[in-house]
Amino acid sequence: MSSENLPQSPVPATSGASSSGQKPRVAVVFGGRSSEHGVSVVTAGAVLRAIDRTKYDVLPIGITREGRWALTADDPERMSITDRQVPDVADLAESPEGGVVLPVDPSSREVVYTEPGSVPKVLGDVDVVFPVLHGPYGEDGTIQGLLDLSGTPYVGCGVLSSAVGQDKEYMKRIFTSFGLKVGPYLVIRPREWEREQDGARRRIADFVGEHGWPLFIKPARAGSSFGITKIDSFDGLDEAIETARAHDPKVIVEAGVVGREIECGVLEFEDGPRASVPAEIPPVQAHDFYDFEAKYIDSAAGIVPAPLSDEETAEVQRLAVEAFEAVACEGIVRADFFLTEDGEFVINEINTLPGFTPISMYPRMWQESGVSYPELVDRLLEAALRRPTGLR
Repeated sequence: MSSENLPQSPVPATSGASSSGQKPRVAVVFGGRSSEHGVSVVTAGAVLRAIDRTKYDVLPIGITREGRWALTADDPERMSITDRQVPDVADLAESPEGGVVLPVDPSSREVVYTEPGSVPKVLGDVDVVFPVLHGPYGEDGTIQGLLDLSGTPYVGCGVLSSAVGQDKEYMKRIFTSFGLKVGPYLVIRPREWEREQDGARRRIADFVGEHGWPLFIKPARAGSSFGITKIDSFDGLDEAIETARAHDPKVIVEAGVVGREIECGVLEFEDGPRASVPAEIPPVQAHDFYDFEAKYIDSAAGIVPAPLSDEETAEVQRLAVEAFEAVACEGIVRADFFLTEDGEFVINEINTLPGFTPISMYPRMWQESGVSYPELVDRLLEAALRRPTGLR
């Protein structure tokens, strides 16, 4: 039997060296084509600050909103939110036209930089990629597939779990199949809204008749609360759907779940995934729900650890790890739940690349669990370098 399709193991991180005898080289890839471009740049700045430069060499690569892979300076200070505005890769790129090319040949991990009219420049090998791409075209399995083709180790979930974690419909379907309780929802597919809007409205009306108001109208495959509208009547339905469709042609409609918002982080250790202490997201007075501005601009304060009983804490930690395993996740996940009045945890979603700035809930939960932000970054890189490439 041919061995070419069998998993190939990289040099372990504990060796402290790449195949060339140098420190392992980390490509931090950020930005991207999704609505979460700016958040991704902010995340990259935090990761670049935290990577142990005595242990790793670093190559920052930004992807512009148009999809060009750009070489950027290793300058985390320019990757922060300023005057309530998120940064942009186009402002960080070393050239307005130059492009970075990753290898697709498993026999080489050599990265090349090209500029029009110039001889391509070899940037050297990359031993592991840290993708901090939020949303479609990055968090959804696309870059993971590219890296799998090239045989390059990378931080976080693989193709399937990334794709499922990005698509709220199929995420909920898998949770249900594993016995995890989800809230009521329905899906409006692109063709249905484009061709049968009256039928879609009737389905939503029947859904309201069964589950009541409010409804949350969401893009099925977006994050950071972009494109989400909370509605309490049919008056705002069409506008809410079009707002969601601006981010994703597939829309998910969720019934409001009455309960406390509880989050829990999961991190891959040498002996398997472990859950952090949970956090609670209290009602945000200045916002209708925990939206993008509350998360990133106004830095809404979550409560860490969540004021739960020991039994409730143990249960949400168990369920978070169960969700991680159900979707075959690797490396990192944040699991979001509602704790209902009858004491039941209802899972809302998982994030395979959760908010990862130092003020984000995932790092804060692990900080409270005894894992600092730099150690968190280091553990994710070590897990990626331990993991075999290929089928696993």
